[in-house]
Amino acid sequence: MAFDYIKALHIIFIVTWFAGLFYIVRLFIYQREAYDKSPEEQKILLPTLNLMAQRLWYIITWPSAILTFIFGFWTLSYRWGFTEMGWMQAKLIFVLLLYVYHFICHKIYLDLQQGKVTLSSMKLRMWNEVSTVLLFAIVFLVVLKSLISVIWGIVGLIGLSVVMMLGIKWYKRVREA
Repeated sequence: MAFDYIKALHIIFIVTWFAGLFYIVRLFIYQREAYDKSPEEQKILLPTLNLMAQRLWYIITWPSAILTFIFGFWTLSYRWGFTEMGWMQAKLIFVLLLYVYHFICHKIYLDLQQGKVTLSSMKLRMWNEVSTVLLFAIVFLVVLKSLISVIWGIVGLIGLSVVMMLGIKWYKRVREA
């Protein structure tokens, strides 16, 4: 019975973590684009966007990432034999990549909070899709539990990534027109 509650909490914090990751990069894009505005607009936009990013990052995203790890490890402790299964090993690699993504987002967050703009809004839009690709990989691995499916899933992820990049480029052209 305890296992089900722990697993439920793990899933809840995965959802809130991803919500935070999806939205924080959108805020990064808005912050980046605010620097292209007039000084008067920057005076209004930047403090608001910085505060929104700060609250999202430290009140939702970071706690969710930590609690996802805690409840995930706790869930795995009930089914330790899963770590020997190929699909779980692949899933844990993707989860590790998700934490790497999170730490890179933290660096971007700190830079933007200090007024350091290092990435274009286009690069940030592409960066925003990385978490989507990782979400697809992790969910498919957990649901399908198959290495063959992993191979097809990776092929599908590459296809999805290509479609997303084409969509981003199309959106950029539409926006500039």
